Amino acid sequence: MIGPGVEEEKRMENFVSKDSVVRRIWGNGDTILLIFAGASAEFALNKAVDWLYFTGRLPSDPLKRLFSTVSYARQIVFSDYDDAMHAIDKISAIHKGVENQRGKSIPDWAYRDVLFMLIDYSIRSYELLERKLSTIEKEEVFNVFHRMGSRMLVKDLPPNYQQWLLMRTSALHENLLSGNFTKDLYKQYQKHLGWFRFLILKQTQRLLVPEKVNELLDLGKNPFAAIMLKLYKLSRIIRVKSFLKNAILPPAYKKEIIALDSYSRSS
Repeated sequence: MIGPGVEEEKRMENFVSKDSVVRRIWGNGDTILLIFAGASAEFALNKAVDWLYFTGRLPSDPLKRLFSTVSYARQIVFSDYDDAMHAIDKISAIHKGVENQRGKSIPDWAYRDVLFMLIDYSIRSYELLERKLSTIEKEEVFNVFHRMGSRMLVKDLPPNYQQWLLMRTSALHENLLSGNFTKDLYKQYQKHLGWFRFLILKQTQRLLVPEKVNELLDLGKNPFAAIMLKLYKLSRIIRVKSFLKNAILPPAYKKEIIALDSYSRSS
């Protein structure tokens, strides 16, 4: 009996290996919350944020828009090869539709920046909550999102993790700006989160974001942020993290909150 060909075997595989650190990162609701916090900071500063304002989805419901981004990324991480390709192609089609509506193309660097955010905050979030990642594990994270970007035909992607580090540093200095969109988006965060949850968001961002992002947002440093992180880690030990997730995110997002750990239970 003839076995499956190379291409068929490839399609039967998972897009991300089941023992990959990437699944541990994206299958944990705690790290997802941190990735969410980091992305919300950097989205507000990105010079291409006007594209998200063009559709109106980001300012009208910034939390739902960010949950949507996280949802697509997790779907890709936990899918088999064919389903992951389908999800990536769907993302490309959505962006192409927005480009057609506006009559211009989203800059290549803006696509790269979103991929760079997913790589960086995946690593930063896991290291903040769990442990330092080895270089090999960081390369795993890079490789997953590099494959995603390659499928989307994103131009000029770095060929390896070391080159990504250099390009990430350059992008942080070249593609971020604190402007009117930044101020408006943070007003929307506060409106949708409420003052207490908004306070927690900013404390989390202080611990997580790169120095350039902290500087542009004028987040500064606050000892309360470190204390808050220790309390959150303690809550995981005494198993009240579900309560804290509900406390941190608004009740309107109960479905999304429950889904945060769904992949880790099913995978």
